[in-house]
This record gives sequence, structure tokens and C-alpha cells, in this order.
Amino acid sequence: MPTIDALCQRLTEYLEQEQIRKVRRAYYFAEQAHDGQRRKSGEPYVTHPLAAAGILAGMHMDHQSLMAAMLHDVIEDTEINYDSIESQFGSAVADIVDGVSKLTHLEFETKAEAQAENFQKMVLAMAEDIRVILVKLADRLHNMRTLGAMPAVKQRRIARETLDIYAPIAARLGMRDLQVELEDLAFQSYYPMRARYIRRAVVKARGQRRDIITEIQQTVQRRLDEEGLKAVVTGREKHLYSVYRKMRQQRKSFSEIMDMFAFRIVTEKVDDCYRILGAVHNLYKPVPGRFKDYIAIPKANGYQSLHTDLFGTRDIALEMQIRTREMDAVASQGIAEHSHYKAYGGSDSAVGSYNRARKWVQGLLEMQRNAGDSMEFIEHVKKDLFPDEVYVFTPQGRILELPRGATPVDFAYAVHTDIGNSCVSCRINRRLAPLSEPLFSGATVEIITTPSAQPNMAWLNFVVTGKARASIRHFLKNQQRHESVELGRRLLNQFLGNYGISLDEVERGRLAALLKDAELRVLDDLLEDIGMGNRMAYVVARRLKPETPVEEDELALVRRGNKPLAIQGTEGMVLNYAKCCHPIPGDTIIAHISTGRGLVIHRTDCRNIGHLRDDPEKCIYLEWSKSIDDEFRVSLRLEVMSQRGIIASLATTVATAGANIIKIDSGEKDGQLSQVLLDISVQNRVHLASVMKKLRVIKAVNHIQRQ
Repeated sequence: MPTIDALCQRLTEYLEQEQIRKVRRAYYFAEQAHDGQRRKSGEPYVTHPLAAAGILAGMHMDHQSLMAAMLHDVIEDTEINYDSIESQFGSAVADIVDGVSKLTHLEFETKAEAQAENFQKMVLAMAEDIRVILVKLADRLHNMRTLGAMPAVKQRRIARETLDIYAPIAARLGMRDLQVELEDLAFQSYYPMRARYIRRAVVKARGQRRDIITEIQQTVQRRLDEEGLKAVVTGREKHLYSVYRKMRQQRKSFSEIMDMFAFRIVTEKVDDCYRILGAVHNLYKPVPGRFKDYIAIPKANGYQSLHTDLFGTRDIALEMQIRTREMDAVASQGIAEHSHYKAYGGSDSAVGSYNRARKWVQGLLEMQRNAGDSMEFIEHVKKDLFPDEVYVFTPQGRILELPRGATPVDFAYAVHTDIGNSCVSCRINRRLAPLSEPLFSGATVEIITTPSAQPNMAWLNFVVTGKARASIRHFLKNQQRHESVELGRRLLNQFLGNYGISLDEVERGRLAALLKDAELRVLDDLLEDIGMGNRMAYVVARRLKPETPVEEDELALVRRGNKPLAIQGTEGMVLNYAKCCHPIPGDTIIAHISTGRGLVIHRTDCRNIGHLRDDPEKCIYLEWSKSIDDEFRVSLRLEVMSQRGIIASLATTVATAGANIIKIDSGEKDGQLSQVLLDISVQNRVHLASVMKKLRVIKAVNHIQRQ
């Protein structure tokens, strides 16, 4: 069983005596607070915070993190509160303890909503002080080491949660050693039979491989000594979960995974890394396309190393990682290494890892602000937890890391949210490319923007980064609200006009009473509801109308005074054109108020609107604005003589008439006659008449009719 004396002895390696004394005092405080409490295993409860502090000591974390680890369950499990800890140990320690306490209920056995809400708490706590998550990870690691005392059902739940959330966060923060142990422990608890079989197979394979590994290791070491390069060569052991994951993802057998022999070469200087790379490439042939330089372009979590695959003797596949001692420490400990190096003179790798982690957490905060709810937020975040990265360049040479499968839209949002919102097209390596084209490493991406551009809802079908997805949804929601409010204002003013007033002239008291009854905060919420069709403008206007001595028949009043509402065609998301009749400027139109969609516009002679036409609560008469210059879809049905090239003739004629073909479909045949369904875009009825006139000139066209 660990003791505080043993821990303090370890701390003398890197902490001052005064700091160690504070850690010891935190331990005694926790011991007294948890007095009488025991863990499931029967041990005194204080052994758990002591073990968590021991894990952080192995990472050389600062004394405040160790004190917080000692106290991390005190607020949650005892009568002691935040103020008591702050008065005894300072606000920095109290804040970390408070942050970790808020994550104590991060138990995902309940609803998905609870999981998402708790994950938001974690992000906010990490943003305050990133040491919060390090203490939580140490707490989780010790819980995983002692998971055997728990019931089997709880073991599986905690293991699943560890694989889904905690191990990925450890990896994202560059803490490889902690990630590997969490994954292996969780794997053994969640899939005990699979873990047992793979462990047996690994142990059996290890004996057969030992001689080969030793031989290759000695050969590489000899070559480096001959070249005068100081380095340590070691064989790397594959951990269980890594073997299992590769077998599943790559659909390979166990023997295929284990046939790859992995080695790590650790040296002192960056220059030596590249010299060693040359030496091993002279010794063994490199596999084309299997070299990665993560020193020049570090991974998103700060990891740096050279990776190369080689053909060894006897057709053995070798995997080499070459890095400096400092890079090796950061690869193992990630941002935890930052605090150690910060105290002892600085390290570019450690600081770089810390800065990347901070940047990631800030990105999570931005996503959290843009997300509509916690479920949407966690959906975005899951896409950002350890994707395979591609590295792309801006035209100025700046490098951006993006997940595999990322598109130019993801790139645009990674540069800046405003760039993403206004992008219209892109160039990849100076070649015009679709916005949906997946990017590849080494590509130079240039985004073309225009001030009037807006995000497209279709982008959500192909973007992969959480930031892009959250930003697009945030913009579309705001845009929809703005358009709904404007439409709602126009609708309400139109009906208020029947009573001789406008919205600005409504009595404030009446409006306040209506908002209170409807449980709405501000007028814009009411107007949005009207614009979206969730409230009837006619009913709201009746509530807001002034008191008159003689009540006139309201329905007659509305019908007599109802003026058509002008439609500009640019109302966007709250105005929809019915697909049954495809109205265009020049048609007489009427709108059906649809709940949740706003106005759905039909032609007045459309059969689908007939039963609602005389109901002022459900329908509203409209007119087209004179300034419309948009294009509208129209469906035509043609009866043509079956002959070669008729479709081409129709397409050419439509194009010469200045219209665009959206869809062309050759329908059923009746002897020599065929039916052709043609969807085209036109500006108005005059333009449509011109197109139909030109189509009738074609001899093969027998009949033409608008749908």
C-alpha cells in the first residue's frame, strides 16, 4: 500500500521542500476528511487520492496539481466546501478541486443528454485550468487499476466510458503512456475473453520474435556507432488494445499485425534524427510512401518524431520511430511534460504541446457556444477526438492540421469562421475544385470568398470538423430567426392594418400582457413564432387591436381590408415555393401558413390549396414585388414524336431561350409518341411564354403544357 512518506521521497527529485510540505499537509487534510470512509475493495478511502497523486508525481506535475489530487473527492464526499479548501490551500488548488468535483458525476449509464451535459461541464472546467483534466485522468487511471472490486455490470460501463471519452482525451493531449494504459485496462474489462486470447498470442509470439528483435537492434546500433551517431535503439512492444483495434480496422489476422517489427531510436539533437534516418535508409530499403516527418510538421497534440517503414532482412517489415529525448518525453507525457519543463528552463516541444492543447480546448469552447444544445455539441466533439490528420497549406505557407476526409469548407472554417461563412469556391494546388472534394496532405488550398455569400445547408452533408458543422448550424439558425422575425413583422402589420394601426402604434400594456400570457421574453420571439407559422398573425392582431365602441364583424373586416403582401423572393428559409404548382412571378399567388415552415406559396388555382383559400386564419393573399430578379423552377410536360436527337434539340432550344434545364426525364411511350418531363428555371411568366413558344416551333413537339 502506498504511503505519503514514500511519495514525498519521490517528490524530492524535482520539487522544493516547502512545496513537498504543502503536498504532505494536503494529504493529512484529506485523510482527516475521509476518516471512516472505505473503498469497495475495503481499503481506507484516502489510498485512492494518494494513488492519484502518485500517478501525477510520475508525470512530474507541479505541487498544486498534487495537492488537488489529494483533495479531489473532499468536496464531493465530505462536509468540507470550496471556501474551506480555499482558505487552507489557496484559490488555485480550490479551483482545480472544484473543477474535478463537477466532473464526478460524469457517469454515462443514464440518458445521452446527461452524458452530453456532463461533457460540456468538462470542457468548461478544462478551459478554466487544464490541470483539472489531468487530475481527473489520474483519478480515472487509478479507478481502472482497481476496477476488479466493482460489480461486472459497472465494470463494463466504466470501461466503455473510458474507451469513449477519457482515453481519447488523453491521446488528444499527447499523453501516450496514460492513454495506452487506460485503453488496455478498459479493453480487459469490456472484452475480457478477447483480451485474454490476444495476450496469450502476444506472449507466445514474443518468445519466437525475441531473437529477431535482438539481431535487428544490434545491427542498427552497430551502424549508428560506425557513423558516430549517439542514440539508443529499443524494440517497441505492441499493446493489447492497439493489436485488437488494428485487427478490426485493417481486417488483418493476428500474425499479419505481429509481423511488423517496431523500433524506437532516441537521440539528443534534431539534426541527429535526420542523420540517423539516412543511416537506417542505407542499411535497409525504405518502403515508398511510408515516410512521415512529424518533426517538421508536428501532430495536432504536439507529437514529434520521424516515422519510416523499411524492408528488413528475410523480408521482415520494420517500423522505425526516430526522435530526440525531449520529444520522447513529450510523446509519453504530452501536456503534463509542459509543467516540468516550464519549471526547469523550458522546452519547445513541451510548450508546443501545451499550446496546442490550449488551442484545442479554446476550439471546444467556441463549438460549445455555437451549438444549439448539448447533444449537438457532443456530436461535434466526437468527430474531433483523434482523427487521422491531413496537413494542408494556406497560400502564405501556413500549415493547418485537419481530420482525414476534411474538405475545403472545413479548411475555410479552420482559418476563420468569417472565411467559412463567405466562401463560394476554392482552388486546390491552383486548380478550381468543388467545395466537397476531400483534401490530401501537402495540398495548398486557396478559398475564394464574396461578402454576400452565405453558408449552404448542403455543406452539412460533407463537412467533417466539429467547428465547421457547429458554425454552419449556428449561422443557419440565426439566419432563420432573422428571416422569421422580419416575415412575422410584415404579416402582423398587414393584419393590424385592418384595424387601422401598425405594430409601432400598439399599446405597450397590451403587448406586454400578450407576451406574458404566451410565456415569451421579447417581441422578436413573438414575431419569430408568427413567421414560422407557429402562431397565427390574424389571432395575434385581434389580441392587440384597440378597443372600439362598436364591434364590426371581424371576418368581414379582414376580408374587406386584406391587402396582398408583397413577396421579394429573397425571404430565404421561411418562405417555400410549393412543389405541386411551382409558382413564378406573374402568377396570382396565395400562401398557406405551415407550422414550423413559415409561408408555403401556391398558385391561386392550385388544387392543393382550394379548401383553405377562403380561411383568413390559414391563408394570405400575396403579390410579387416589381424588383424580383431571381430564377424560379417550372415543370413542363411535352408530347413529342419519337425520333433520334429530340432530347438534344429540346435542350438546345431551352438554352437559346435563356433558361436553364434543371431536370429532363423521358417518360412513357405510346407508339410513336413519347412524354418528356422538363424542369427549367425561368425569371417570370413572360420568360416562360418565350421558352414555350420556341419549343412549339420544333416539328416533333405535338403538345406542351405547364404542370
